[in-house]
Amino acid sequence: MEPRFSAGQVVVRREMLDDREWLVYPVRVVADDGRTLAVYLAQGTPLTFGRGDFSWGLHPWVDFDHSWQSSGVLQLQRAGDGYAVWARWEGAALKDWYVNFQRPVRRTERGFDTLDQELDLVIPADGSPFVWKDVDHFEERVRAGGFGPGEAEAVREAADKVVRLIETGDCWWEQWRDWQPPTAAEVPGPLALENVTVTDPGI
Repeated sequence: MEPRFSAGQVVVRREMLDDREWLVYPVRVVADDGRTLAVYLAQGTPLTFGRGDFSWGLHPWVDFDHSWQSSGVLQLQRAGDGYAVWARWEGAALKDWYVNFQRPVRRTERGFDTLDQELDLVIPADGSPFVWKDVDHFEERVRAGGFGPGEAEAVREAADKVVRLIETGDCWWEQWRDWQPPTAAEVPGPLALENVTVTDPGI
């Protein structure tokens, strides 16, 4: 049975590349019903980057401040989905839904593992048309052979699925529209790398 987490619990989100930790940071659980895991990434949360050689090189954020600089975000991910939906605010108002295409989450005893797959989709909260983001980065990753067999196709299929959800109005993330981030979110402490070898990619 996969681990279930309690509201308020701090868990670990890891981006795993080459079966090693590429980016690690703590998030606080908002809700977990076994399928949808909602977590909050607070502004100022420390980021820990993997060391050594990676097939994609070092994480692109490694040269910046090693903490989450933007406002806090609510991350929503469902079992089996090749994407997560992040709610982003501007002041007290919901700004947009940021669809982050990623490997389906694999739960661990400490949290969950995934890997950002470059492509993103921004859905303005005011109903304006959605906008694709980082398409060129995704296609360059494809050309460079950075994805495993069938992985790029899976990203495109996930993107098509999200577009269909938007077009049919079946946007499951909208149930979180009225959720508000905590006014004084406690920022979890930094995490050390585990250097654990992962044999199950969770896909």
